[in-house]
Amino acid sequence: MRFETRHIRPIPPDERHGTARGLFFVWLGINMLPLTIVTGAVGTSVLGLPFGWAVAAIVAGNLVGGLGAALHAAQGPRLGIPQMLQARAQFGYHGGSILALIALLMFLGFFASNLVVAAQSFAEVVPGLSTDAGIAVCTAIALFVAVFGYDLVRKLMAIVSIVLGAVLIAALVLALGNPAAFAVHRELALTPAGFCAMVAIGAVWQLAYAPYVSDYSRYLPDKTGARPAFWATYSGLVLGTVLVMVLGALVGLTTEEGNAMGALGALLGGFGAVTLAAFGVASAVMNSSNIYSGVMCSLTVLEAAFSRARVTTGTRVGMTAVYALLAMAMALFGQHDFLVVFKDFVAVLLYVLVPWSAINLVDYFVLRKGHYAVSDMFARDGGRYGRWDPVGLSCYAVGLAVQVPFMITSVFTGPLAEPMGGVDIAWIVGFASSAGLYALGKRGERNRLPHDTVECDVQEQSS
Repeated sequence: MRFETRHIRPIPPDERHGTARGLFFVWLGINMLPLTIVTGAVGTSVLGLPFGWAVAAIVAGNLVGGLGAALHAAQGPRLGIPQMLQARAQFGYHGGSILALIALLMFLGFFASNLVVAAQSFAEVVPGLSTDAGIAVCTAIALFVAVFGYDLVRKLMAIVSIVLGAVLIAALVLALGNPAAFAVHRELALTPAGFCAMVAIGAVWQLAYAPYVSDYSRYLPDKTGARPAFWATYSGLVLGTVLVMVLGALVGLTTEEGNAMGALGALLGGFGAVTLAAFGVASAVMNSSNIYSGVMCSLTVLEAAFSRARVTTGTRVGMTAVYALLAMAMALFGQHDFLVVFKDFVAVLLYVLVPWSAINLVDYFVLRKGHYAVSDMFARDGGRYGRWDPVGLSCYAVGLAVQVPFMITSVFTGPLAEPMGGVDIAWIVGFASSAGLYALGKRGERNRLPHDTVECDVQEQSS
């Protein structure tokens, strides 16, 4: 097991290791978290969907969103660099930092959210343990794993996926067999707005992994190829998420108070304590992925912003500690009214991620077909990608702007949302417009794109 030393640098061929099968278990386990249960509970508790329709929306959203995340994962073995560093190829050396900063905030939000629900799990099974203390304990566990780096994060995630998978299946069977799960004391109804909102939540849940995925697939040998990386990521993400969200939808039938983990424990009876403890430990471990990828984004921004900055092991460890403490503070102050706040966080996340995802996928698969000058992404002047890419940045801005009239959150509803029956299609409009405009804007560059990936000759910095 190796201590992380490459940080945001390309992974050399002789240090590549792992298999697509191992990647499958990483993404299978990463969604076996209390936060995934909370997300599934939104369908029945906040949106008021009947259980069957909530499940249908969960499956549909995850199947669609998983495609985007898996397509991003296919880029890792080819390029060997973190996902958001590759944004320099679409937005420029400095322009890419804007997207890395947005992703950094996303990782921070997910880390803090996971801390809240993990702490709630522990508080339900450990007498006298407050949620605040649970947040601190979970932060410490995730911090330790993330400081060690990729190898420990990956191996623990794979182990947890197998152990927690067995607990999850048992919990799902027990919950489905408990009549109390379906003894609903409020009116549930299928509405187009509610169904589409849950589809969008499922889709963004998967798309939210797009900024993570190459952080892990970059370690696979280049000979692994894009297809195995795609299918390992897609099947792991979708299967793990759907199983846990379905359990969450069941839990949502029995709670309107915001503490989904407490409702889960009550629903499972004697097995509830085992399940909550397992989910709490898993969340503390899996949350290390949010710190790890968040710090990769932080280092990407740091390197671009300061010409004398050196990305060393000490820099990464220090950044990891600061990042964890900041997320812990967010969790401590934002733990109340959690379900409603989290629903809005997911909605906003979808709006800001979709244009980047569209631009990246068009650039990689349609225009450049995987051929990049990786060394230029580390050049201070951006090499062939420049410091700022006006086409990429303007297409991203347009992708954000066209979504505004269709947006639906608790603090703002766009003027076109009501004529659409309350159905949130903003993310679809944003994806289509960003992808189309970027393809048109870059069409003149097709003949100037590299025919082969340029060998990366990036000078290594001392660790």
